Amino acid sequence: MGIRVDIDVMLARRKMAVGELAERIGITPANLAVLKNGRAKAVRFTTLQSLCEVLDCQPGDLLVYEPENPQAEAGQDATPATRS
Repeated sequence: MGIRVDIDVMLARRKMAVGELAERIGITPANLAVLKNGRAKAVRFTTLQSLCEVLDCQPGDLLVYEPENPQAEAGQDATPATRS
């Protein structure tokens, strides 16, 4: 998966609606939905900073790294080699 965005978790903890967050950080609800649903290809540091300020959190509370292939991350080959 790569990077997981946990904005929903922070919204629930802060008891805040998506529309309110979008308004307070200065982006459209549609753009916030793209970000929170993991469809964004990039995020500006100014947007990340605003999210952290409004949600009173750290970037690591919002962004979580998940390896594409957990076995490869652990140093193991994902596909066993076959002998000929």
